[in-house]
Amino acid sequence: MAQRYVRVQNLEGQVYYGLLQLSFKVHVLDAAPWLQGQLTDLILDPESYQILAPCAPSKIVAVGKNYAEHAAEMGTEVPAEPLLFLKPPTSIIASQEEIQYPPHSQRVDYEGELALVIGDRTIKCTPEEAQTKIWGYTIANDVTARDLQKRDSQWTRAKGFDTFCPLGPWIVREINPGARLQTFLNENPTPVQSACIDQMVFPPDFLVSYISQVMTLLPGDIVLTGTPLGVGPLNPGDRVRVEIEGIGRLENTVRDREILQNQTH
Repeated sequence: MAQRYVRVQNLEGQVYYGLLQLSFKVHVLDAAPWLQGQLTDLILDPESYQILAPCAPSKIVAVGKNYAEHAAEMGTEVPAEPLLFLKPPTSIIASQEEIQYPPHSQRVDYEGELALVIGDRTIKCTPEEAQTKIWGYTIANDVTARDLQKRDSQWTRAKGFDTFCPLGPWIVREINPGARLQTFLNENPTPVQSACIDQMVFPPDFLVSYISQVMTLLPGDIVLTGTPLGVGPLNPGDRVRVEIEGIGRLENTVRDREILQNQTH
């Protein structure tokens, strides 16, 4: 099994990066691994930490309609060049945390995606150079208020709600170019999304190069590479799971924001 890099919080609230062992103990690093973090003597037992999203990016750069069949299901052509948008870092939650269904929307969709983790400051790089800038890979769910996306002239509100970017559960350094991405709802064994990541219109190295012509990517930043065919609605109470071969599974439950508020008062 590939090494799994995690970000965790101990019972005292301290946040660490580390290597997840098969026993689920975490061997703590002294810094983020893409910042040359080295192993320390500290090892956390499974009951002594909570897993967090695997990084804390300055920004999340996402790519729309990067699978031809998904572009078709959205009723549009494949873009001639990558279609970029941003999600705020405050939209990130970890695996097993709850997606909050906003009262502003009547249609919230799942979008399972491969996420790239940037390891080095990246400015105007070539696709060849971009290969060295991608430090690792994790799983994302680009949760989208579809009705607001159609209503607004741009996507910031629809993509930007708190909890709308589940990320994790960990990072791996390498992935098979033909790895399969699948999304599952509740207990249904049949995936609602299933595609190989090599079906992307624009591959990861091209995306990172393209984005770097526009904005500087910083260590720990996230690039979402687009979702395949099969997006669909989430409802309060649903459990959504995104799996990518060679990484693992990202799983979240959907909660109604108003219910959540009522229970905290």
